[in-house]
Amino acid sequence: MGKDLDHQQELALPFPELRGDVPLLPARMINEYCYCPRLAYLEWVQGEWDDSADTVEGRWVHRRVDRPGGKLPPVEQAKGKDDEPDEKIHARSIELSSNRLGLIARMDLIEGTGSEVTPVDYKRGKRPHVARGAYDPERVQLCVQGLILAEHGYTCTEGVLYYAGSRERVRVPFDDELLALTKQTIDGLRFTAAGGRIPPPLEDSPKCPRCSLVGICLPDETAFFRGADIAPRPLAVGLDTRLPLYVQAWHAKVSKSAERLEVFIDDKKVQEARLIDLSQLAIFGNVYVTTPAMQELMRRNIPISWHSHGGWFMGHTVGTGHKNIELRRAQFRAADDQAFCLRLAKTLIEAKIKNARTLLRRNWKGEGGAPPALLEDLNSDIRRAQKATDLAGLLGIEGSAAARYFRELPNVIKPPGDDPTPAFDFSKRNRRPPTDPVNALLSYAYSLLVRTWTNTLSAVGLDPYLGYYHQPRYGRPALSLDMMEPFRPLLADSAVIQAINNGEVRPTDFIRAAGSVSLHPDGRKRFIATFERRLTMEVTHPLLGYRLSYRRLLEVQARLFARHLHGELDHYPQFTPR
Repeated sequence: MGKDLDHQQELALPFPELRGDVPLLPARMINEYCYCPRLAYLEWVQGEWDDSADTVEGRWVHRRVDRPGGKLPPVEQAKGKDDEPDEKIHARSIELSSNRLGLIARMDLIEGTGSEVTPVDYKRGKRPHVARGAYDPERVQLCVQGLILAEHGYTCTEGVLYYAGSRERVRVPFDDELLALTKQTIDGLRFTAAGGRIPPPLEDSPKCPRCSLVGICLPDETAFFRGADIAPRPLAVGLDTRLPLYVQAWHAKVSKSAERLEVFIDDKKVQEARLIDLSQLAIFGNVYVTTPAMQELMRRNIPISWHSHGGWFMGHTVGTGHKNIELRRAQFRAADDQAFCLRLAKTLIEAKIKNARTLLRRNWKGEGGAPPALLEDLNSDIRRAQKATDLAGLLGIEGSAAARYFRELPNVIKPPGDDPTPAFDFSKRNRRPPTDPVNALLSYAYSLLVRTWTNTLSAVGLDPYLGYYHQPRYGRPALSLDMMEPFRPLLADSAVIQAINNGEVRPTDFIRAAGSVSLHPDGRKRFIATFERRLTMEVTHPLLGYRLSYRRLLEVQARLFARHLHGELDHYPQFTPR
């Protein structure tokens, strides 16, 4: 009896036909899962996507076969009747699905005669010289197409991979070994997607550097912060040369013309920018954006940020938003955990005070550098923040450290020389409204930083309005305010100091009225240039060890925070340069 059980064969259980709104699995996702389960999960479950040189080249290779041509008749029609010959089939860009298998595929080309057909899948690059003539992911994707064709009554025993780089065809038989691998891969993706837990990153894999999602997946960074003994490889992501377009002219109009945005003032065109060169559109004051322009920006996922005439950040406009509902669910769950909120807030304020201390130490203008007593007082504030027992107490510690920091901020501003009435005199932080030029610059810089973080968090898939340290309040991007805390000294304050010390903003660039001070439009233009230049400045990450721009750094930090929310990292690594 036991011997018979040892030889008992497994019975194949067919996948139940899909019902309701359960989505069909695309053949391309089966390919991705075979290549890297984490990549498939990011794309299929979390809705992540980014282009690389390979994906752009792949679309170019497919430009011809993606145009529908020919037709795939029903199998009964393809078979010739009586003495009539079988119909020859040559159909491009055919989409077929099977509810029983739960699969869908867009097939580049289908060739055949009568009921016997062969799917042809186009690939970029040259034919690889490997066993079986091709890599498993491509073979599996082709086999999925064969399974779907068989479900529609066709006889499909093999497929063809066409490599555009070498113009070679590779025949792929659908043998028992490939069929078993394909079904195993399909079941693996279904199980992983239903489980709701992202697969771990590949470890030191040669696949990662050329992956289009390497900057989203962060395989080396995740492994490093989980304790792996590796040196993270620099992110090999495409250089993003896109820049924001700022429009602040009174009664200006922004409209779309072909592939450009055009800016008009009093019906006279004063500026234009190509859409492919834009990262975002920043509107200040009473500026009109036409409906076609807004629709095109939303289609391209280019956000529009709206500011008051004085620079107060009011909100932003995006398209349908990020599809990663899994991340937002994790974000909302964590916000209900008071211990999590306090733990995160303590690290944010600790990093903020450390970076403020670093700014004073690096930029002190007096002889002998920053006083040791001041640096020790800030160290004491850091230790107090680490021991805070609630958010209210932490807020008080932060306020005390901020007062100490701003009291010493004049020591990093260049002395006015022979001018007996310095225009950039500063004694303490004040706002709503700011009463001196330095405070006006600080408020404006913080508004720009909030806008930058809001766009970054939205692009990653987080809700910028649900915070942990800054509690949710109507119309306030609380998470943006949380995440910007460590970067106030590094980006906003540094940009203000640079603009003043380098003469990029002059005393005549301010308007004084009713006890308040604000920037003149010309001064805003120059300060915006200073702030954007600061974002493009490259810095060495003190933990990861490679260089990247501040603009890219903000995205990396946001994605590391997302990994923390998902439970992949037990802490959120703060950025604190030495």
